[in-house]
Amino acid sequence: MRFDQPATTNPIDQGKVVGRATPRIDGPLKTTGTAPYAYEHHDVTPKPAVGHVIGAGIGKGRVAAMDLRAARAAPGVLAIVTAQNAGKLAKGKMNTAKLLGGPEVDHYHQALAVVVAETFEQARAAAALVSIRYEEAKGRFDLAAEKPHAPIPKDDGQGSPAQTRVGDFEAGFARAPVQLDATYKTPDQSHAMMEPHATIAQWQGRQLTVWTSNQMVDWAVGDLARTLGIPKQNVQVKSPFIGGGFGGKLFLRADVLLAALGARAAGRPVKIALQRPLIANNTTHRPATIQRIRIGAAKDGRISAIGHESWSGDLPGGGPETATAQTRLLYAGAHRYTALHLAVLDLPEGNAMRAPGEAPGMMALEIAMDEMAEKLGIDPIEFRLRNDTQVDPEKPERPFSQRRLAECFRVGAERFGWGRRAPKPAQVREGRWLVGQGVAAAFRNNIVMKSKARVRLDAQGRVTVETDMTDIGTGSYTVIAQTAAEVMGVTLDQVVVRLGDSAFPVSCGSGGQWGGNSSCAGVYAACMKLRGLIAEQAGLGEGAEFADGQVHGAGKTAALATFAGLAAEDGMEYGDLDQRYQQSTFGAHFVEVAVDAVTGEIRVRRMLAVCAAGRILNPTTARSQVIGAMTMGVGAALMEELQVDHRHGFFVNHDLAGYEVPVHADIPHQEVVFLDELDPMSSPLKAKGVGELGICGVAAAVANAVYNATGVRVRDYPVTLDKLLAGLPAVG
Repeated sequence: MRFDQPATTNPIDQGKVVGRATPRIDGPLKTTGTAPYAYEHHDVTPKPAVGHVIGAGIGKGRVAAMDLRAARAAPGVLAIVTAQNAGKLAKGKMNTAKLLGGPEVDHYHQALAVVVAETFEQARAAAALVSIRYEEAKGRFDLAAEKPHAPIPKDDGQGSPAQTRVGDFEAGFARAPVQLDATYKTPDQSHAMMEPHATIAQWQGRQLTVWTSNQMVDWAVGDLARTLGIPKQNVQVKSPFIGGGFGGKLFLRADVLLAALGARAAGRPVKIALQRPLIANNTTHRPATIQRIRIGAAKDGRISAIGHESWSGDLPGGGPETATAQTRLLYAGAHRYTALHLAVLDLPEGNAMRAPGEAPGMMALEIAMDEMAEKLGIDPIEFRLRNDTQVDPEKPERPFSQRRLAECFRVGAERFGWGRRAPKPAQVREGRWLVGQGVAAAFRNNIVMKSKARVRLDAQGRVTVETDMTDIGTGSYTVIAQTAAEVMGVTLDQVVVRLGDSAFPVSCGSGGQWGGNSSCAGVYAACMKLRGLIAEQAGLGEGAEFADGQVHGAGKTAALATFAGLAAEDGMEYGDLDQRYQQSTFGAHFVEVAVDAVTGEIRVRRMLAVCAAGRILNPTTARSQVIGAMTMGVGAALMEELQVDHRHGFFVNHDLAGYEVPVHADIPHQEVVFLDELDPMSSPLKAKGVGELGICGVAAAVANAVYNATGVRVRDYPVTLDKLLAGLPAVG
């Protein structure tokens, strides 16, 4: 099915199942511990061996010698795989560095070997006996040091220009009577998902099957086949349940490759889970940024010039963090400039983490907007509303498909009690606590991806849906079931959903908040095709109606069970509506904090998100997505930071003890409001993504609230108490 015209009335609009608050259909499996995650497929292969990965102990250089003799002689050892005996390996299309290093070392904890043994304890003990001698080379590990000579790349790594100009920014900024020129910093961050990267690999002749934890099954199949140099049809990837990914499992990683290599070398199935200290340095992370934002405005608050430059770093061949993306679209202004600068760093690979680009970009932009509002003497919400726009600021002839940012702010302001906020900082005290409120816009582009599914009927009238779509905790199983139930006219318990297997039709996968809308659109297409086949076979014509497990038309009624065995496969492809209309999601975040006037300790007390993101397919799962994203935003604001050892090139706090993330005690009541919205330009479902919108702007809202409470402006995330103490108002 091709979607190239705005959606009109269709079966989804019935709203009998889609749009209803529905508990996760996979919830009972997860809460009873019977949902098999990657390392837990105990029944798929007899007595797998266990692999232990050895990561490089230097950040840059080469392996001069590797002594494996003691490890090979250790009890239970079956095989040791290194670059010397692994055979010819290519590099995956979506990998920046080789997944198995040696003799050259590209980054710290790059995998150099896997030790395979009968048990985990034996593999770990033997790995400790491997002796490696390195020749260390001088590496580039400090973004600030590399910033002065970081060039602007040819593009942003995703096909868009790395530098954009509209009008004459320099002249427009120079003429502006009110100006802001400020620099903001965001640190390296880790995905810190609960489930580690893990894989079970099994060879049967030339056929390789891996049970793994991966967000994009088809990408994994392609890159695993490419890396091993085998046909794609010889690889099967299964990933039915994923314990969190946040972008860290978008791509093929070392656990998958080394499990496959270890299984081939040992002649039996092998399971590997990356040990937690390896994950931060061996896999990917959100890169640090240094961002300069310049805003020029008239005294009435209308922006005349806005410029945003961002510096980030990555390994050779990598791409920039696209932190200027939202600035090109969010606020009006005749004169505009954005630029991405990319330094070559020898740190571990920087790549996508929940809302790449917009998440760190909004951390800077939405503080800058507050600072500019203060310079102008205008309320922060009013300043944003004065610079709202219904068209793409770079291409005024291109309207937004839906843009209800102003309504998000107005609804949020009323619900949150924004009118009671003290405009002047450090004015509200409750005992020893300084109290403040902050706000920020939320923005994330809506991406649509082609996606396929297969549906079939059985003798009980059940509808089975098969697609290689994944569920990373987002609720894919449930919204896909709701879509099939709505279109086929059956109850939810009459739908069976099977996901995460490359034997199924290729879906959009999970990432970029495209998963829910795009995968359900593919299911919609397959169900509509099945409806057509049923109507044709029953002689009912095009006007057939599907309801209550039956099909009606032409004065006849037939149970769906009558058509047992009938199946259809189809997918959704897209025309140019996303080019003719700018498709984005919007929101407003409101935060209240209290800061201890003596210690600088910060406590978040209230949070509200108001979101406009098209049809909400399931308010229950969508709310879970948003409050989870809000929680991650608090982490980004107040605690999350991978500490870089600039001497040796690694992240020091590379485990969950040293890398701090919010816990229950850190998070207050969170309220989420979804505006009633349909976007017919997005898909037949008239839905958009919401999973990443929820994080965009949160950190800035927290930082703005801290400033309102204390009068201390922090532009270097995270906002920790040591950055507040010197500026706190006097006590007493």
